[in-house]
Amino acid sequence: MSTWKSKRFWTDVTVAAAGDGFGIQLDARPVKTPAKQLLVVPTRALAQAVAGEWEAQSEQIDPRTMPFTRTVNAAIDKVAVQHGEVAGLLADYGDSDLLCYRAEGPDSLVARQSEQWDPFLEWAAGTLGARLSPRTGVMHAPQDAAALKSLSQRVYGLTSFELAAFHDLVSLSGSLILGFAAALGHRPVAQIWDISRLDEIWQAEEWGQDEEAEALAETKKADFLHAKQVFDLLQT
Repeated sequence: MSTWKSKRFWTDVTVAAAGDGFGIQLDARPVKTPAKQLLVVPTRALAQAVAGEWEAQSEQIDPRTMPFTRTVNAAIDKVAVQHGEVAGLLADYGDSDLLCYRAEGPDSLVARQSEQWDPFLEWAAGTLGARLSPRTGVMHAPQDAAALKSLSQRVYGLTSFELAAFHDLVSLSGSLILGFAAALGHRPVAQIWDISRLDEIWQAEEWGQDEEAEALAETKKADFLHAKQVFDLLQT
């Protein structure tokens, strides 16, 4: 197995205006994405977050410690060139949203789902103009076409950078509504994450925790919180 690793070759990291955005320079040389495009982001705040990751690298570069850089690379190299495909994938979550699929029992789980998930459906109806209806069981039942259209238009209206962050908010939570709630700051992001894991939390309370599953959940939570950070930095 190869032991080769990229080494730090720069001394100074700076943020510089670049066109309509901001780029990162290493000793006055612009950073590029893996696809060799200039790494330019819309806001100085996000550029500073990316620059901080490059500045924090020691002798050997560790991509695992550079989540902002990874997200920006994905936005430029992947999402920007297939915006419609990514937007469509996320918009489809509306017709099978986690919040709409309810357990038939036991009563304690049914009550908890109603208590925690119903307010988000009401919020979506008022704020997003999309009323989704809950269903009992796992069989798919189509949602209202007008509601799905409203949600879809909002998804397609996101920029490539917003969509890159929004992708993780939706895919990790399993809910388009919770993704919007996190992005728009409807509730604290950590609380929204816990609400997305309502079923798993209930099962752990009833049957005990699975350490491996909990460790995986913590990793996903970190990615969810990071996605929210990116979305917020794009609004700064």
